[in-house]
Amino acid sequence: MSDSQQPEPVSPAAAPRTRPLTETPALAKLAAELLQTPSMLAELSEAELRCVVSYLRLVTYGASTSVFSQGDASNTGYLLLVLSGDVRVEAVPFAGAEAVDVSVLGPGNVIGEMGLIDGAPRATTCIAVTPVQAAALSRKGLDIMLAEHPAVAAKLMIALAKRLADRLRALDEQLGLYAKLAQDAKAELERVTGPSRR
Repeated sequence: MSDSQQPEPVSPAAAPRTRPLTETPALAKLAAELLQTPSMLAELSEAELRCVVSYLRLVTYGASTSVFSQGDASNTGYLLLVLSGDVRVEAVPFAGAEAVDVSVLGPGNVIGEMGLIDGAPRATTCIAVTPVQAAALSRKGLDIMLAEHPAVAAKLMIALAKRLADRLRALDEQLGLYAKLAQDAKAELERVTGPSRR
């Protein structure tokens, strides 16, 4: 994407279309169903899921709108559960490199959980491919949940930690594969050109 086509970042806190998710019962029900999947918060009861949903806010993004921008340190205090639409995740692996598409995520996927937990700059850029509806949990909402429903908030945090651990394990497997590919490429290069001299 060229500089002239860069999508504008939108903050859930600043977006005029943001409102409590519970004001739209069908979307609140959908959020609870998506959160109850095995890869999310399956260990929470229906009452606990309703509790979590009561702290979520509905956020909408138009197609081609930036949801998060890699490196942004000012817009990190929330995560999003995608309710509808698709979000492209891309990253710039090093300064000067072109953006690399990492994945396209649809309904039921959570993005931004690392920013919610640690407040560090965003690790990737996320762009709405289509119009997107998402349920946002802000750091403030999480803090209120911790005060009002500490057991539910603790279960939520454990589930998010498990998701992050799973992603780290998958990344470790990918790095092992890349190391093997690099080793094989080096061996093939040496076979073709002769051993390298150090």
